[in-house]
Amino acid sequence: MRILSYLARQRGPVAARTISDSLGIPRSSVYHLLAAMAAHGFVVHLPHDRRWGLGTAAFELAGGYARQQPLARLGRPLVAGLSDRVGESAHLAVMTGRDVLYIVEERAPRRPALVTDVGVRLPAHLTATGRAMLAALPREQVRALYPDAAAFADRTGRGPRRPTELRELLVRTRADGFASEDGEVTLEFRSVAVAVRDHAGWPVAAIAVTWPAGSALRKDVLVADISAATDELRRRLYG
Repeated sequence: MRILSYLARQRGPVAARTISDSLGIPRSSVYHLLAAMAAHGFVVHLPHDRRWGLGTAAFELAGGYARQQPLARLGRPLVAGLSDRVGESAHLAVMTGRDVLYIVEERAPRRPALVTDVGVRLPAHLTATGRAMLAALPREQVRALYPDAAAFADRTGRGPRRPTELRELLVRTRADGFASEDGEVTLEFRSVAVAVRDHAGWPVAAIAVTWPAGSALRKDVLVADISAATDELRRRLYG
């Protein structure tokens, strides 16, 4: 648990020697513990960098906590207020491995039902919420989650299908400060999302708005409204 807690506080994967020195655990014990955790998906080894990072099972634990307390409870009124302000459906999601899990959804009046109901999982690389969180992760972590083309699910025939395509998309997302998707989850619908980060900059969730492609919305105004909601949620979570 000390190793997992240590890795969670880091900005990116670290070497086993660094873990050993930082925690005062013999290096042989660190390697043994890392190997055991890697076998169960809690950590991943990046052989090219000779470093270790959190694995998909660690994301599952974080997502389980977030679903229970306090993220959904604190986020629900903010997502509802955002939906009211922009007149479109809004939702809050967390990462679970290579998927996003929706924990709050507010459907705008007279808008059709979306696939983002509470409890639904969708491929993170196709969704705006997932892209917002992936862009906030260390690049090595993204590489571990998406090592090859087999990791890329498809819904509408759009979206990245290879690691290089995802990397290019995330570079643009980081530069923009928000994520978007256009018909990659559901044809004729678009989404914009902003990540919610903890004090260390780690993405704990993302808030998004989804609207029909024909709606006349100003993306800059929409991003500002979503960013205000994510900032407030971060304040409520961490002070």
